[in-house]
Amino acid sequence: MQELIYGCMGLGGSWSDEPHGSAHVDEAAAAIHAALDVGITLFDHADIYRNGKSEAVFGEVLAATPGLRDRIRLQTKCGIRLNEQGLQTHYDLSRESILERVNGSLQRLGTDYVDILLLHRPDPLADPAEVAAAVGQLMAEGKVRQLGVSNMSGAQIEVLQDRLETPVVANQLEMSLLKRAWLESQVLVNHPEHLEYSFPHGTVEYCTRHSITLQAYGSLARGMYTGAEPETPGSAESATAELVAQLTGEYGATGEAILLGWLMRHPAGIAPVIGTVNPGRIRACAAAAKVAAAMSRADWYRLWVTARGSDIP
Repeated sequence: MQELIYGCMGLGGSWSDEPHGSAHVDEAAAAIHAALDVGITLFDHADIYRNGKSEAVFGEVLAATPGLRDRIRLQTKCGIRLNEQGLQTHYDLSRESILERVNGSLQRLGTDYVDILLLHRPDPLADPAEVAAAVGQLMAEGKVRQLGVSNMSGAQIEVLQDRLETPVVANQLEMSLLKRAWLESQVLVNHPEHLEYSFPHGTVEYCTRHSITLQAYGSLARGMYTGAEPETPGSAESATAELVAQLTGEYGATGEAILLGWLMRHPAGIAPVIGTVNPGRIRACAAAAKVAAAMSRADWYRLWVTARGSDIP
């Protein structure tokens, strides 16, 4: 499903254990309403974002805004555990962990269910049958309506899907004009340059074949091409920023809309995740779908070739 998604990782203040305050709730409310203004209805969370504070401040906005929950869809992720048992990071998709973390997310969000649950990272110790049992229980209890994954290859999804009684509906990956391994893998078959990219070949094709929505995080390239970071004159990044600026005039749209439109122009039906907390920058994304519909094949390729800094094979 081709749409814009609002990524809530930036909400809730710091990643420390320091509690969030009213200013963080106000910031979240401003971002949420800016997203609604541009037609966004799907909001993306994870249990670990800001140590749970992203979900908590969002829950406070929901509680203070009657009717809002009925106007939006919520998705959250589980599977990453931080600073536990002497480990900075480890993955846990055991049945007990999935149930525990989803229930915690629901409590923080102040809702009875999430529309989509994403499994955040592949857990090498996960038993697909055990994952399927946990997901089945959550769905039977009405706490989860659909299942997706994040950072998984087509092969990993296929193994999991064999045990699930519900289809995987989404796969969230880092995809942008800056992070192009997903795209390079499509054209560098039988070419030595493919060794420069680690993206699992065939994943985009697998998701397309099975109607799994590709959700693109990092879709705005962290501002690389829209002035948020210093540009080195003569670099591929600088040249791309200049081209994006040129295309804003030609398409009558913002640089953000050009970048998102480039992603959405791809026939896989990519749904970009917007992670900024700046209301103005959120609203700058409004025309992305229109840009995608209008972008010429030549302009799409021009952006790609300029960003990679060399011609395609």
